[in-house]
Amino acid sequence: MSKAPHAVKQLIEAADRAITAEDFDALMDFYADDATLVIKPGLQAKGKEQIRRAFIAIADHFNHSLIVTQGEVEIIEGADVALVIMETHLKAIDKDGSAIKTSRRATYVFRRYPDDKWLCVVDNSYGTDLLGVEANV
Repeated sequence: MSKAPHAVKQLIEAADRAITAEDFDALMDFYADDATLVIKPGLQAKGKEQIRRAFIAIADHFNHSLIVTQGEVEIIEGADVALVIMETHLKAIDKDGSAIKTSRRATYVFRRYPDDKWLCVVDNSYGTDLLGVEANV
């Protein structure tokens, strides 16, 4: 008998569906109020309002064609925190009409709240690739 997927993995998959569908109201339900999103090296959005605006800009940047899926995942729990290391696959059409396809090894941090609900507090789709990358801000 196979083990049920970790609740955090299910949340990430649902968040990816919300990103792809551009359902930003549903997407904000996955984030803690004080969450941080790495938009690109050197640029972060803090709090739900900034994160929402960032995802709207990301959708526009990718010509409203972004499809996000996941590959392998490792979830490491300690106390009421989960570190997620996951392959993230992105497909899109850029402003010039060219197809984009990329994979990243993302890192996420989730916090478990007293009601057993998990929320994302750090969303870093660049993972450890942030190390040694100069900010282009």
